[in-house]
Parts: sequence; structure tokens; C-alpha cells
Amino acid sequence: MKNKIDKQNMRKVIMDFPKQFADGLAAAKDVMVQQAHHDFNQIIFCGMGGSALPAEILKTLRNFYKWPLAIKIHKSYGLPVRISPKALVFAISYSGNTEETISSYEEAKKRNLPVIGVATGGKLTELCERDKTPLVKIPDTGIQPRSALGYLFSAVIKVISNSKIIKDLDKEILLLNKNLKPKILENQGKKLTQKIKGRIPIIYASDKYKALAQIWKINFNENSKSPAFWNYFPELNHNEMEGMSHEKECEYHDKPIFHIIILKDKNLDHPRIIKRINATSDLLKEKSGFDIDFVDIEGKDVLTKIFSNYLLSQWTSYYLALEYGIDPTPVKMVEEFKKKLK
Repeated sequence: MKNKIDKQNMRKVIMDFPKQFADGLAAAKDVMVQQAHHDFNQIIFCGMGGSALPAEILKTLRNFYKWPLAIKIHKSYGLPVRISPKALVFAISYSGNTEETISSYEEAKKRNLPVIGVATGGKLTELCERDKTPLVKIPDTGIQPRSALGYLFSAVIKVISNSKIIKDLDKEILLLNKNLKPKILENQGKKLTQKIKGRIPIIYASDKYKALAQIWKINFNENSKSPAFWNYFPELNHNEMEGMSHEKECEYHDKPIFHIIILKDKNLDHPRIIKRINATSDLLKEKSGFDIDFVDIEGKDVLTKIFSNYLLSQWTSYYLALEYGIDPTPVKMVEEFKKKLK
């Protein structure tokens, strides 16, 4: 049932998320790079905002699948100065009109690098069709890029496997439609929202899962219209935690303004990371008075773990938006900013 605050029915988008993977694979079914380029040792993903999320997930998966492949994410104009001569460039823009990504595409063409385009339409699609560049046309369902991760991820990984860079993962990806449980995760997200309301969320994870911490932060920003921050273990133990040591006694507010969420995989995180997580939690509660919630990263396999956690971040940020009386879908400030650049 559509909520009166949720005018564009983001709840249905989240509920339908597991269906995206099959459509993304189908969209990229016949897309690949030329046979002569199968010896790639680096992939450069050019994309902004939600369009860069599939690359963040691929970097996470590289740790689990042991891919002997360098993955670089470029979030700006042009391309990095130093690129492997055996690099493949992905230009990903959900709308097809992201100016930074179009700049990257044009620079890759100038450097005569192999490029794959991924978009629903827009100028990037026009350029790929003009240049006969391999292109994945993502289904244009009208949803926001941050909500289209299933389409984008499955399309990108399909192109990479089609190009014989990694093994085919179609079966594992298609199982996500069965393994992901949006309704169960919705209830968990609702409960977590009640603890976060009125606070600024900070999300921590291990280095292995730091992309997930970043995704939570992005969803709080774009869905809840809330400031949020993220960091990862063990790095945060060497700096960030010290910055919170005075919070409990701070004279400027009568209760902590932050709420800590720690993402933890008790089976796959390094034992010393688990020890760091527990020690950090104890110290922050004692010295700073923070409320801390642990979110277990759970699932039958690594793909289910990652995308279940993603769904939980969507639900939590969605219900936080409703608590604030905010429609979670529009990104009005981003759109206003784009107009100022014209």
C-alpha cells in the first residue's frame, strides 16, 4: 500500500529489488569487448553517485573471489593520469547525462582505450551508438540510480564474464531473487530506524566490507535527507575514535548527537577485526555515551550477504525519511545544483 508521504512508492521499488538481477543480466546478454582485449589486468569504472555503486561491490567481491584484477573507481572528469596499457574502461551513467562520466568516456576514446557504456539513455547512449561502442541499455523504470543497483551490478558483471575476464556468475546472481528476503529485512529496518531518529548515523565496517558502510551513508543522505558518515576498521582506531572522546561531557548538547551502526560478519571478518569492533564499542559507550547497534552481515553466500545488507540500508533510511515526514525518492538539492551548473 502506497504511503501518503512516499509519493513515488519507493517501498515497492525496494520490495521489487531482487527482480532487477535477471533484467540486468538480460540487458547485457550479448555485450562484450573484442577478443583481442581479453588480457585485461585493470578495469577503470567511471561513474558518480549511485552509478558508481556496482564498482564498489565488485571491489568487495574481488576480496572473496581472489580475482587477479586491479579495479579503480574514477569519480571526476577525464581519466586518471596513470592507466595500465591493458585497462578496460566502463562509463556508467544511469541517466546517460552525467557530465563527469561523459567527459571520462570522451577522454577514453581520445586515448584509444576500449570502453563499455552503461546507461538507460541520454547523451552517453548517443555517443556509444555514434562510435559503435559496446553499450548496455539498462531498463528505464524511472527509479533513482541508488535504487537501481541490481540492474547495474548484474549488467556490469555479465559484460566482464562475457569478455572472459572472470568466470560466469549468472547462476549465483539469479539465485538472489530467491535468497533475498525484502519483507523480513523491512521489519528489521523499521526497528533500527526508531533508534536512529533524531541522531546522525555513523556507519562502521571492516575494510573487507567498507563499501557497505559507504552505501549506508549514501542511502541516509539521499533517502532520509540526513547527514551521515562512515569509516572502517582498523583505520578508524588510529584517528576517528579519538575525536569522539569528549562527547559525553560536551557542554554544547545534553545527549550524544550520533548513533553508531557497526556492520559485522562474525564468520568472515578477521578475528583481530572482531576484537577491535568489540573493544571500540566498549570504549565508545564508556567514554562517549554513544548508543551502538550491531548489524550482522548474514546470508547463504557472499552475494546474499552483500545485497541483504544493501536492502537493510534501504529500508532503514526509507523509514527514517518517513519518520521525518520526507518523501524519500526526490533529490531536490542535487537537481537544483545541476541547474546552477548550466
